[in-house]
Amino acid sequence: MTDFRNNEVIADSHPRLCAEEQAERLSFAVAAPELTIVIPTLNELENVSRVVELLDKTLTGLAWEVIFVDDDSRDGTAGEVRRISRSNSRVRCLQRIGRRGLSTAVIEGILASSAPFVAVMDGDLQHDETLLPLMLAVLKSEPIEMVVGSRYTSGGSLGEWSRSRVHISKLATSLSRLICKSDIADPMSGFFMLRRELFERVVHRLSGQGFKILLDILVTANRSVAISANRTVTIKELPYEFRDRQYGESKLDVLVTWEFLTLLADKIIGHFIPVRFALFALIGGAGLIVHLMVLWLCIIYSFEFTEAQAVATVVAMTSNFFLNNVFTYYDQRLVGWRAARGLLSFYAVCSLGALANVGIASYIFSYDHVWWIAGISGVVIGSVWNYSVSSVFTWKSR
Repeated sequence: MTDFRNNEVIADSHPRLCAEEQAERLSFAVAAPELTIVIPTLNELENVSRVVELLDKTLTGLAWEVIFVDDDSRDGTAGEVRRISRSNSRVRCLQRIGRRGLSTAVIEGILASSAPFVAVMDGDLQHDETLLPLMLAVLKSEPIEMVVGSRYTSGGSLGEWSRSRVHISKLATSLSRLICKSDIADPMSGFFMLRRELFERVVHRLSGQGFKILLDILVTANRSVAISANRTVTIKELPYEFRDRQYGESKLDVLVTWEFLTLLADKIIGHFIPVRFALFALIGGAGLIVHLMVLWLCIIYSFEFTEAQAVATVVAMTSNFFLNNVFTYYDQRLVGWRAARGLLSFYAVCSLGALANVGIASYIFSYDHVWWIAGISGVVIGSVWNYSVSSVFTWKSR
């Protein structure tokens, strides 16, 4: 006889009850998680155990799990998560090698779960975990698709932020509202809970750019439902006070600001032209200016034209490589020897692109003799070639 009481299995020793059957019956006694909390981490070793402790205390009586998505932290964060998971089956680790980014980490974490409700929060103890049960209760009892922890609704607070950081946050929030189309006070929040159906509806169209995954989800979802149902995502905001980081260092820097701007650009023009290609082409235009300036300087200093053109070409390609490495491919940035190898491959790619440029332009000119059409066509073909091939060989994903 097998008795399921208090999630314990008491199996008799009937000879026909094989080990596989006992394991199958045991699986029915373990409740599947109703809620998954996804926490992206990068060098959060000192915070992991405290986060788990707070979740254990807050979510008592609920069927939950937490997935830490770690971007190969150098401080041993992933190892600490695994250590805890050996004694706490609710804790899981998803370690990513060779790629980084908060938004993509959240996307992969949600995809790794099967719970009908998913929460996203940071691993730095700045979000109020005591709000999670209320978020879940709202989603289960009301026709709401998403609950957002808000710093800007009545009762919410930014905590002890400096005045400059408050101004930057409010500016970013205002910019976000321009493209969000949802009635939401804090579209920049990193603390929210949503129904799995909403995520599955938008996941294939998410850009994964930057660090504000909530904004990515809302803009993508609102764009799709506006076409079919003429309504926006149903949201409820709950106030909370943003806490100070206790351990580790803040990840906010100039790169984070750039990631946010690329996310806005992607949501505005991304369905017309890829943002990476737009940045690549923009930097290519800047490279043309660099080329002409260097060419002019070389001519002034009595270089032969062929020599001057060669120097200007190499300088322009070099500047294009480093600008693209910093801005266009910020999330795949090459450093050290990888940057040196990448520069050489970029030279090769752009040299072939220049040949394609001249060849296509010459071919088109031979037909219609309109020089500017031929010239633009050559530039476009060369740019597409350089972008496509350098994406594969120079900034290839590891």
